Amino acid sequence: MGGKDIGGATTKGGRGKPKSSKSVSRSSKTGLQFPVGRIARFLKSGKYAERVGAGAPVSLSAVLEYLAAEVGA
Repeated sequence: MGGKDIGGATTKGGRGKPKSSKSVSRSSKTGLQFPVGRIARFLKSGKYAERVGAGAPVSLSAVLEYLAAEVGA
């Protein structure tokens, strides 16, 4: 009884995602056009640092998108 009904899947306490949910890209979560996942992959494989935080590719893709918009305008 105390769970929330989200699209037919009941979750207890409102945590987690329903069983039949589609994957959402990090670019669409942040509202960016540049690919956050690809930039994260390049940062990791390029050996720029031993560890890459979760916010680093988001910030870098936002800066690159801004620069591309400024050049195009």
